[in-house]
Amino acid sequence: MAGLFAARKEMSVARGQDRIVTLGRLFFAPPLAVFAAQHFTNTKSVSLLVPSWIPAPFFWTYLVGTALVAAALSIVVKKQARLAAILLAFMLILFVLLLHIPNIVAHPRDVLTWAFAFRDLAFSGGALALAGTQTDKWQAQGTSTLIVVARIFVSLAAIFFGVEHFLHPDFLPAVDLDKLTPPWIPGRALWAYLAGTIFILAGTSLAVNLKPRLAATCLSIMALTLLLSIYVPMVVSAPSDIDNGLDYFVSTLAFSGATLFLAAAMPKKTVRKDHTNG
Repeated sequence: MAGLFAARKEMSVARGQDRIVTLGRLFFAPPLAVFAAQHFTNTKSVSLLVPSWIPAPFFWTYLVGTALVAAALSIVVKKQARLAAILLAFMLILFVLLLHIPNIVAHPRDVLTWAFAFRDLAFSGGALALAGTQTDKWQAQGTSTLIVVARIFVSLAAIFFGVEHFLHPDFLPAVDLDKLTPPWIPGRALWAYLAGTIFILAGTSLAVNLKPRLAATCLSIMALTLLLSIYVPMVVSAPSDIDNGLDYFVSTLAFSGATLFLAAAMPKKTVRKDHTNG
């Protein structure tokens, strides 16, 4: 509700493709709040993710939960959003460096360890894209180093998940690879191959900076399509089963929000200058 109120002006003046782009805050912030809640309601399990060499795991679990709540509120109501987005991106990058990469080194053939790393990389890319749009340089020139890094992060994640959709079409599409798609979902393999195609094409487009705004928007629309076709039915079928429903819903919603942040940071069109000899 706070996000809708804060974004009402942007949504009212936006036209065409820009309308969905304005929804980035509404899609990205609520999942942060859900993730934060789990740090307080499922503290013991979450604390097990803290590396053993870091003392006081419960303290860090509560601190991360508090940080996620603060980031969600700041981003959605546009108060210190740049600072919140930078700190959030930094925290997610630390997760990749301190949690995921050691797990990848220890279990290089475990696709889940790779998936968790690229998922957090995509989320951090979305946060960096948001932070990049809050600068005077971006307002004047449409450029920012943060946005370039964000584009690279999201492109790598999109390509990775796109390839995995073809290698493991039985698993849930989007950014979660730790659960099989329920057998009662129609066209399970079709959704995986469709998502894989869009992710690879859009990720490649982002990597080479070819129509990046359209590519990022396509990623978001694909994620939203998966939400409506797979994840909403999963939540409705078992509303009390958070681990097998809501978790996957909010992570896909967060990916959609992250790609919308990136789309908003990309130029609407490329202006070419013709040079002639006088």
